[in-house]
Amino acid sequence: MKLALAALVIAVSGCASQPPPPPAVSAVGPSQLAPKSAATCVAQKWATNSGQTVYMQHVFANDTAFDVYVPGQQPPTGSAALVRPATSGPGSMVSYRGDATNVTGPVGQCQ
Repeated sequence: MKLALAALVIAVSGCASQPPPPPAVSAVGPSQLAPKSAATCVAQKWATNSGQTVYMQHVFANDTAFDVYVPGQQPPTGSAALVRPATSGPGSMVSYRGDATNVTGPVGQCQ
């Protein structure tokens, strides 16, 4: 019985450990485009420039928020442009999650 209790305590404590911290997110800037249009623009520029598949993931319903993964990266943990609704007014806010290695240029072109 004590062995079963010890195993249970170890299993529960392992599940209760803190998740790893999220990767750094840096703001790229506002866009005049609606979130879906801005995300599509980023995806098209990255796909055209790299010749690779680019994943675009819906984050919220109604086409209001997207994660656009850098060529060669995959959901859910890859480096991505984060496109969210603007905090005030029309348009959207674009941020970047991950190592910024010359990928913010195409993102900035979708303003």
